[in-house]
Amino acid sequence: MNYLVAFDKFKGALTALEAAHLAQDTISAIDPDGSVEIAPLTDGGEGFASILAEVLGGELYEKEVPGPLFEPVKGRFTLVDAGKIPPKAMQRLQLKVTGKIGIVEMASASGYECLSDSQRNPWKTTTIGTGRLMQAAVEAGAEAIILGIGGSATNDCGAGALEALGVHYYDISLQAINNITPESFHLVTTVGSTSHLLDKFPPVRIACDVTNPLLGENGATRVFGPQKGLKAEDTDRMERSMRKMASRLLGLFGKAPVDWEDYLAAPGTGAAGGIGFALLHALPDSAFVEGFPLVAELMDLQDRISKADVVITGEGRLDESSLGGKGPVGVVRMASGVDRVLLLAGSMEQAALQSLQANQTNLEGHAISDPDWPVEVRIARNKETLPASLKKLLAR
Repeated sequence: MNYLVAFDKFKGALTALEAAHLAQDTISAIDPDGSVEIAPLTDGGEGFASILAEVLGGELYEKEVPGPLFEPVKGRFTLVDAGKIPPKAMQRLQLKVTGKIGIVEMASASGYECLSDSQRNPWKTTTIGTGRLMQAAVEAGAEAIILGIGGSATNDCGAGALEALGVHYYDISLQAINNITPESFHLVTTVGSTSHLLDKFPPVRIACDVTNPLLGENGATRVFGPQKGLKAEDTDRMERSMRKMASRLLGLFGKAPVDWEDYLAAPGTGAAGGIGFALLHALPDSAFVEGFPLVAELMDLQDRISKADVVITGEGRLDESSLGGKGPVGVVRMASGVDRVLLLAGSMEQAALQSLQANQTNLEGHAISDPDWPVEVRIARNKETLPASLKKLLAR
């Protein structure tokens, strides 16, 4: 029997790699003669660099950079030989490089993983560490960058990342404003750049599945601000601050004012608090790429799924939002021809599961935790409930 294990992270409990190895050990104990292959998933957030380093045989680097609150953190990036990138992925990336490609993980420098819940405050958080990490990857030899922007704790319109890459901010007295955050946006009257750094920056591809625009009802602030610690009474003020900074940046990079509203409403520019918006307009060769399809191609996931008799996937929670294209749901949809598909989650909305099962009769879903348990208990017990649940499912 051939098994493929393709878990995403169980947030707060297990990384994708940890979940995959737990499942691998469980299956091997049940079916010693079976073949178990693992394909840990990443959506561009936590684990993006380390998972792809393992899959692609890249070299993983850690670099100390300013975290979301300017505290030192260990940011992660990977260097991979371009020749190890599958042709389909290179075609999607539209890159023509033969040397090293840097895979940069924003979450490790500017993400939730760097903060406690009580520290979340988008007025004070910055993406400067992500910019420094991108620069470090280039200095280490990257001829192009793939930037994963999931799991960010920021809503700074990418101003911090641009500061790291050569953009300067000034107040009304032309005094420099360093360590820019949304808290200081109202002081900015002039923006300048060290253009030779930006103009010569290698190609950047921004891996992202979010389609929200920068501003508006479905924009970065209103949709993602609350989970980043934004108070409801501050929403309008933050939206005005974002518009002001975005307009300054569009002016700096020579965008015609008549087109500004279109740029502010462009799909994807609201991901990760607007860092994609900033990089898209600041760098000469930058573009968004769909995150899960890219990761699937980097892993040759479809080919590996087609060789499996049983595909096992899952994440911390399956709900309506998962149906928009999150990794495990993508795996389920790719595995329509497989004999058995097992979907395990810490918690599971039955409506979401039923929606998937309506199109795939080979799908079996299972919540690994008792829904009556408090959330903290579910998370704490994932290391025991995941293998126990998998053992029961495979015994059927």
